[in-house]
Amino acid sequence: MSWHDSRGRWMRYARATEGMNTPLAILDLDAFDANRRDLLRRANGTPIRVASKSIRSRRALASILTHDGFSGVMAFSLAEAIWLATEHRSWEPLPDILVGYPSVDAAAIAQLAADPELSDRITVMTDDIAHLDLLDEAVRTTGNQIRVCIDVDSSWRPRGPRSRPLTHVGARRSPLHEVDEVLTFTREVLVRKGLR
Repeated sequence: MSWHDSRGRWMRYARATEGMNTPLAILDLDAFDANRRDLLRRANGTPIRVASKSIRSRRALASILTHDGFSGVMAFSLAEAIWLATEHRSWEPLPDILVGYPSVDAAAIAQLAADPELSDRITVMTDDIAHLDLLDEAVRTTGNQIRVCIDVDSSWRPRGPRSRPLTHVGARRSPLHEVDEVLTFTREVLVRKGLR
């Protein structure tokens, strides 16, 4: 049976989980592998960072990262990134995790700032001076550094007469949109010894 056969696939899932308590989750490894191959084909050599919010299984994340063409994880939160980057008796830590959104989780930031191994594996997204202050303050007493990635809004804002915005196409990810805003923010990151 082909994994493309949706009715047959659902019947196979129903048989495999018959009598099991719910809620439960299953992972069709044939479909998982076919999706992995298709992503690689479409990426055409560009490395793929795997989004943890799309693959909610640590074992599946680790598995996909063993294949060429996949490099690192984009985590949903800093707390999740710390969990993924922490060694446990059942798993190896994941080595390259980018937190997809700026985080102000004070406890997670303190944990990241205090642990050189975590701060070597995790990169925090940032786009605001107040956020830089929070991160910088967390590492001030540890002598550690936190890796940061600047979040830039790359949406399209066509302009009409007198440079008035006509519309906004895309996500509103960050207050950093214009080149001068990004350059000013980048300079602010570079002068902080606790950030890299």
